[in-house]
Amino acid sequence: MSTERAERLLTILDLEQIEEDLFVGQNEDRGPMRLFGGQVLAQALRAAYGTVSDLQVHSLHAYFLRAGSAERPVLYEIERIRDGRSFTTRRVVAIQNGVAIFNMDVSFQIDEPGFDHAHPMPNVPVPEELEDDVTVAESMAEDDGRLSPMARIARPFETRSVFQLGGEAWAGDRFWSPVWMRFREPVDAADQELARCLLAYGSDISLVSTASLPHQRQLSRDRLMMASLDHALWLHRDVPVDQWLLYHKRTSTAQGSRGMVHADFYSQDGELIASVTQEGLLRERQDQSSK
Repeated sequence: MSTERAERLLTILDLEQIEEDLFVGQNEDRGPMRLFGGQVLAQALRAAYGTVSDLQVHSLHAYFLRAGSAERPVLYEIERIRDGRSFTTRRVVAIQNGVAIFNMDVSFQIDEPGFDHAHPMPNVPVPEELEDDVTVAESMAEDDGRLSPMARIARPFETRSVFQLGGEAWAGDRFWSPVWMRFREPVDAADQELARCLLAYGSDISLVSTASLPHQRQLSRDRLMMASLDHALWLHRDVPVDQWLLYHKRTSTAQGSRGMVHADFYSQDGELIASVTQEGLLRERQDQSSK
């Protein structure tokens, strides 16, 4: 099933172009459920790539405006903001039922040399020393309310948490959540367009929930309402998306029913590949009797 999910993601990233700057994308899941934000990020980036050549994305900034439906395809409309000598900018609006559900600004750059430095990767166990998250979740006989509803569902990316699901450190209040992840299907290292679109998808996996970690002892997951509000991704180096990447997530603050989360992607040899920042809705569900 996990391989099928990866293959399905590759299929839906093959968008249908219906006009010069209009693309249609099918959905990863089918049925009466919300679209996963990572799918929309990846497809919107793929659509933007369809309007440039010989450039690579280096940053994107997106807003999730409305919940999307998995029952209808998504229309992606591109606006060509600027074509420069070094940088090119596109704006993407995702539309369902005639209304915008998402918008994103994307900046592309030519390949050029420059200074090179990066913050070192944190010292964590290597993925070979850790267990697959889905396998661990399936083996857990009891759920104390901290386990995500998605934990037992295989995704296109394999994940191995440094704090093993169900463990004492995992269940405690904390501010960071390092996870190793890799795409389940081979990806040609030269196809950076596909690799970066896949990383955009992966950059939204379990990100907003990181903001709830300092409050785990107070509330179970089913008492929390969480949703991505905005999302920014910067790509620093080529993405080896089918190799292990450390997804180092941490939260800096929460207030006003919003939580702020940051993350870095590192290759297994310690190179900083990409950085992410997201603000998400983080709200306690109210009992009907208290409304």
